[in-house]
Amino acid sequence: MSAALQVTAFGLALLSTLFLLLATCTDCWMVNADDSLEVSHKCRGLWRECVTNMQDGVRTCDQYDSILADHPVKIVVTRTLMITADLLAGLALATLVLGLDCITFLKEDPCVKLKMCYGAGVILGTGSILGLIGSVWYAVDVYLERAMLMSHNIFLGVHYDFGWSCWLGMAGSTGCFVASVLLTCCLY
Repeated sequence: MSAALQVTAFGLALLSTLFLLLATCTDCWMVNADDSLEVSHKCRGLWRECVTNMQDGVRTCDQYDSILADHPVKIVVTRTLMITADLLAGLALATLVLGLDCITFLKEDPCVKLKMCYGAGVILGTGSILGLIGSVWYAVDVYLERAMLMSHNIFLGVHYDFGWSCWLGMAGSTGCFVASVLLTCCLY
């Protein structure tokens, strides 16, 4: 039972970590939701803003200024939290691989392997909470920006919704949290 639970948690943690990495690297955290003009599709991300022409499929991207330049708080905080979550999830995966029962590393000391799995669960839980905070922070900021414009009766012709990268970050963080719960609570 323990080995099956470990392998299940490892598979979920691996898939969720890939989701977190993909969310951090991609640039569709915020997407325009104006349905009246299907001329272009605009995505804003953590690293750049891309516009795709819907008629011919040409995509152009504008890189943000230097990483040291002044950026909106939502971008800086989300970048920091997502990169930290990626690093912690990667560290947890490496620790978990060494702690799996099916790996012959430290086979003679099952207590140490169990502690490694537990430690990987704690690290994974910390990373998942940071990733979830980063994803939700960005989503809430997008919502507040849109609500503020609507409350002041300002309509710029385009309004933004959450992009697939934001949803992917939330899904990856949630998956890492579930894997963490499996490793820390259900393994003993």
